[in-house]
Amino acid sequence: MLSCPALGGRLAALIALALLCACSPTLDWREVRPEGSGAVLLFPCKPSTDTRTVTLDGVRVRMLLTACRAGDATWALAFADVGEPSRVTSSLAALRAATVANLGAPAQLLGPMRVSGMTPNPLAEHLRTRGKLPGGEAVTLEAGFFVKGTWVFQSTVMGGGPSSEAVDVFFDNLKLP
Repeated sequence: MLSCPALGGRLAALIALALLCACSPTLDWREVRPEGSGAVLLFPCKPSTDTRTVTLDGVRVRMLLTACRAGDATWALAFADVGEPSRVTSSLAALRAATVANLGAPAQLLGPMRVSGMTPNPLAEHLRTRGKLPGGEAVTLEAGFFVKGTWVFQSTVMGGGPSSEAVDVFFDNLKLP
């Protein structure tokens, strides 16, 4: 019988990792297609959708929010049609500014936001902010801002410290077919 201890050890580690991920009740990844968004992404929990009216760059728009809470974090995709191509970039800037202001801390630019199928925009950015909620609780927010036509989007993970691997899964699997 042929024996290879190094391969056997790696195989056992991979099986243990697969079982650990498969049995983890905290993050139960599923493909979600938020109605009206045209987006496809993975959420680690079953999201619900809410609609609210917000002001972006001085204009009131209907924003849809698909979100859930898992693993000490809130995972969300917010999107709104700003109606006019000339308002897209300023609305994206307003959305970003409001998000950062809510935590009262500066944002660290992680790089451009890249989503398959998005419309190129100079303000399509991926950022991280570490701040505090109104109750004083410290949180980390990672957000991506991007565009498709006249629609502006914000993908967000916010919590006490979600794993970087889980955050990567959320952002890396987002697309606009």
